[in-house]
Amino acid sequence: QVQLLESGGGSVQAGGSLRLSCTASGYTGSTKKMGWFRQAPGKEREAVAAISTEIGSTHYEDSMKGRFTISQDNAKNTVYLQMNNLRPEDTAVYYCAWSPRYGPFYVPAQYDAWGQGTQVTVSE
Repeated sequence: QVQLLESGGGSVQAGGSLRLSCTASGYTGSTKKMGWFRQAPGKEREAVAAISTEIGSTHYEDSMKGRFTISQDNAKNTVYLQMNNLRPEDTAVYYCAWSPRYGPFYVPAQYDAWGQGTQVTVSE
């Protein structure tokens, strides 16, 4: 059973930065992609970014391009989400997700395992 351990959330002021980490363990077979999603109160879960773990290609939702960077450390089975120039509208619970399949990164059904979520709060 795949387990995802997230860390790095917190509270920052607008314009600040945070880095989220997600370490995967317990999986068999190969990882095809790891993603980050977020969910704000009263809103649906939305994709933030993903990385194709075999070749390292990255994918972002348009509103995150230029501010967020996803990266990986394969030796540590860990992906990171560097978030810069944070805005109050980035406030949400951020979830890491693991997928053993190819396909669109922004579709939650692509992912078989999810982290517990980490809160990110951005104040004015």
